[in-house]
Amino acid sequence: MFGKDSNKRFDIILKEGNLSGNKIIVDKETGVHYLFSWDGYAGGITPLLDGDGKPVVTSDKA
Repeated sequence: MFGKDSNKRFDIILKEGNLSGNKIIVDKETGVHYLFSWDGYAGGITPLLDGDGKPVVTSDKA
């Protein structure tokens, strides 16, 4: 169930940093992109927005 071949719902498409940084995560079911930022033990996640304030969505879902 949790092995390498399990069906993952989320893909990490960008990772920057180690002890602090950012990741962009894509929900493969909805296509919505999320920004996850962390610094040490603190972190937060939010939908990634375009210039019009709408969520960034990938049209071709895997």
